[in-house]
Amino acid sequence: MKRTVYDEDHAAFRKMLREFIAKEVVPVYDDWEKAGFASRDLYRKLGELGLMGFDIPEEYGGVGPTSYKYQAIVAEEAAAAGVMLGNQELSTGIVLPYLLALANEEQRARWLPGCATGETILAIAMTEPGAGSDLAGIRTSVRRSGDHFVLNGEKTFITNGSQADLIIVVVRTSAADPDNRRTGLSLLVVDTTSDGFAVGRRLDKIGLKSSDTCEISFTDVHVPVRNLLGEQGRAFDYLTRNLPRERLAIGVTGYATARAAIDFTLDYVRNREVFGRTVAGFQNTKFVLAECQAEVTALESLIDRALELEDNGDLTAEDAAMCKLVGTEVAGRVIDKCLQLHGGYGYILEYPIARLYADTRVSRIYGGTSEVQKTIIAKSMGL
Repeated sequence: MKRTVYDEDHAAFRKMLREFIAKEVVPVYDDWEKAGFASRDLYRKLGELGLMGFDIPEEYGGVGPTSYKYQAIVAEEAAAAGVMLGNQELSTGIVLPYLLALANEEQRARWLPGCATGETILAIAMTEPGAGSDLAGIRTSVRRSGDHFVLNGEKTFITNGSQADLIIVVVRTSAADPDNRRTGLSLLVVDTTSDGFAVGRRLDKIGLKSSDTCEISFTDVHVPVRNLLGEQGRAFDYLTRNLPRERLAIGVTGYATARAAIDFTLDYVRNREVFGRTVAGFQNTKFVLAECQAEVTALESLIDRALELEDNGDLTAEDAAMCKLVGTEVAGRVIDKCLQLHGGYGYILEYPIARLYADTRVSRIYGGTSEVQKTIIAKSMGL
């Protein structure tokens, strides 16, 4: 089906980005995967292109208000090339909106210019060894000492944990109300050069090898009170408000990777010969890819509608939950079927389908598991 969600400006942006990825990312991507993280030069180069400054006001070096469709194009083009742009999506698409929405003028002047140039990379630390989807169970705590908060605790599964310059940390600033466990949480912006901040293990994941995921800890880390983001005690509200953007991003990536999987597989089956003819010539191949195409086209309609809602400010938490649930589940099914059509070669990492297969599995877990998304959708139905 013809897509109508993008216009000529989007097409020009897509062309520029595709050329950048081919020149600056693809040749060195294997090196990033071996290192476990992308080069810092990537973010500076993306900053020069404006890709780190989406929605940052021009007075702080950004490009100003930007349709989320441009970030969707980034996900689509990266998937089409079989790569990731480091943690650009996390820093710019997921964490930056917290600063844009909650930072006061003094904080914006301190933090946003570096974000726009790619000199300042962001992360967010929510998950703890004993608190994942249950954010109300967070135990990382602070105590007030003069004009500082003293921070102690541990976080795990922190994407960009070893590379970030600033980390938004969800902390407990007061005991939870027994009748409302969601109270007492706050957001602190922590400079990773602070004494007492430490990066623990870089976790050895099944996939997403070019994206670092770490354990981090805080031992009497002194954080200036002026680094409190938003109002004290309101972190749960802020997280609830921003998680739909993260879940939309994961759904968009699910669509992008599923679409890329079909394209990679079409190229493979048209060229691979078995029993005297191409794999594409077998009826099973045609039927499997037809199923994949129909399912991904249906997902495309959902994602495109969500992009319009996001730009209009109308995307709800349940809308985002449906995007993440459907996007990641479809991606899992489609990529698995496409790998099967590659035969043994699909299990070899030199083929992009193998990388997609490994990278995609976690999408049904992070950002809230598929089960969490079902709970959100069910509640919206009055169940």
